[in-house]
Amino acid sequence: MTVHAVDVFCGAGGLSLGMQRAGFNLLCGVDSWSVAAATYAMNFAHPVLDTDVALLTADGIMRHCGTERVDAVVGGPPCQGFSVQRIGPDSDIRNNLVLEFARLVRELDASMFLMENVPGLVGKRGQRLVSAFEAQLTDAGYEVEARIVNAAEYGVPQSRRRVFYYGWKHGREPFRFPPPGCGNGRFRTVWDAIGDLPSPPADHSPLPGDPLHRRTRLAPINQERIRLIPPGGGMEDLPAELRVNCHKKGAAEIGHRYVYGRLAPDRPAATITARFDSFTRGRFGHPYEHRNITLREGARLQTFPDDFRFAGTQEEIAALIGNAVPPLLAERIAVAMYVYLTGAASSARGPSVSTGRQLEQSDHGRMM
Repeated sequence: MTVHAVDVFCGAGGLSLGMQRAGFNLLCGVDSWSVAAATYAMNFAHPVLDTDVALLTADGIMRHCGTERVDAVVGGPPCQGFSVQRIGPDSDIRNNLVLEFARLVRELDASMFLMENVPGLVGKRGQRLVSAFEAQLTDAGYEVEARIVNAAEYGVPQSRRRVFYYGWKHGREPFRFPPPGCGNGRFRTVWDAIGDLPSPPADHSPLPGDPLHRRTRLAPINQERIRLIPPGGGMEDLPAELRVNCHKKGAAEIGHRYVYGRLAPDRPAATITARFDSFTRGRFGHPYEHRNITLREGARLQTFPDDFRFAGTQEEIAALIGNAVPPLLAERIAVAMYVYLTGAASSARGPSVSTGRQLEQSDHGRMM
């Protein structure tokens, strides 16, 4: 049985890659960030729609993809509006994209859905939106559940807490979210993921054959700082005179204890964020070398394969990597979804990624 899926807010395609490996037939990805759409097109054979999800309709998606059935809708709407680190009012225009996701699930009449977001969505900032999201889907005949998971418990070499909303048509047997699967509690570590990589060239050029494995430039004062930080340490390991002014009071009073940090080699990485290209923003220093981790090392910690390609500037690629659903985590969940929808064992390794094409908004305008 062929199981069709679409990935809205697809970003670079971490969720799509996991779904594809589990055996799903991805019909298309959708993202309004042109850099994300370009990256997606470089890695998948199926099309990506470079447009605002709010402009899409179910009929337009199915007509464009040449199908009359979508079995699963997956995606990760932008999460900045629900971040616990956000400063300012709870309202954010991006929050409504969660409801656009629910609308497409209803219009496509999918058998099930999976939506990823930050845990803040189920906190105070997201209460009203979650209520509306759940109401829209339950009114449309879906059972809706949520699960907060740590990617490290699913084999990802990174401590990454995310919430997954998932649902299925009322009247079917309940979907059982896959349990954590780290045998004997042994997590994959930073060094498991990046320990075999050679040191990138000291002159800031990329490693031959790998444009993502190059050093980022550090200001002289940051070079001095990182030399004083031990593996797994952070800004509290710096003498007061080398801390930025807002950190001089210490983490006990101001928080942010993990900025200006190094990764510990024998533990999972801290959460890889959209700004992991700067150790001033988190625990993103290399465990041993006096440098930031490279884009390649960040991609490894997110479980992207080395042959996955990225478009954009260094900052854009860091955001693409940091915002993605780790493909390995996506695959673990997608295998359970595949079995649920088909009743058959998943191949667990679907077709490999390959070069695809990007559909610009000018090719289709509003999808009606």
